[in-house]
Amino acid sequence: MIKTIIVDDERLARNEIRKLLKEFPEIEILDEAVNVQDAQEKIELMQPELIFLDIQMPGGKSGFDLLELLEYTPKVVFTTAYNEFAIKAFEYNALDYLLKPIDHKRLHDAIVKVKKQMDQDTQAHKNRLGVNDQVFVKDGERCWFVKLAEVRLFESVGNYAKVFFGNNKPLILKSLNALEERLDDKIFFRANRKHIINLQMIHKIDGHFNGGLKVTLTGGEEIEISRRQAVKFKDNMSL
Repeated sequence: MIKTIIVDDERLARNEIRKLLKEFPEIEILDEAVNVQDAQEKIELMQPELIFLDIQMPGGKSGFDLLELLEYTPKVVFTTAYNEFAIKAFEYNALDYLLKPIDHKRLHDAIVKVKKQMDQDTQAHKNRLGVNDQVFVKDGERCWFVKLAEVRLFESVGNYAKVFFGNNKPLILKSLNALEERLDDKIFFRANRKHIINLQMIHKIDGHFNGGLKVTLTGGEEIEISRRQAVKFKDNMSL
């Protein structure tokens, strides 16, 4: 079952999606959310694997704002009445972009994409790379063969990730979520929405004003560990 939350401020739109999803028994609707704050709280609490997300929301915040706020990022299928946001939606690693009123065939295709991506994630998780494994990194004309132990940081840049090792910072066409599935979580830690850090490359740890932590890596980069992730970080690093 694919655990799902519908995020839309319009009750009729939520009802329509819910009605359409009844034809897909693999989808389990956990809840609905009506604005960004409501959605953030429910997503962080329930951690669905998928959200159907409207873009225009009340209160001056959009579906894009919601994704910026989330610590835990599920798979995303955007549902909107406006086609002008499509390019931006895919910059947020959306799996699909459905225009309202939602066509049954398009919804079916979107769910097929979700299932395919989840299968790929499961396979990637089984084939996790160890810290001593080497990876091929190509950025333009430059290429590297890098041992993962030498990588201190991955930073999200849209659909790309910046890889920090030595004095190099090449971009690779991988999302942070995809990288997280491949990396050994005993060594690489998701510090926040935009960063994965190498725990063996931490030089210094400081408290942060919002209840989180700030780590300084051996390369001098200062990375904030969000309040939610700070709890997990302390658990992982304690005896």
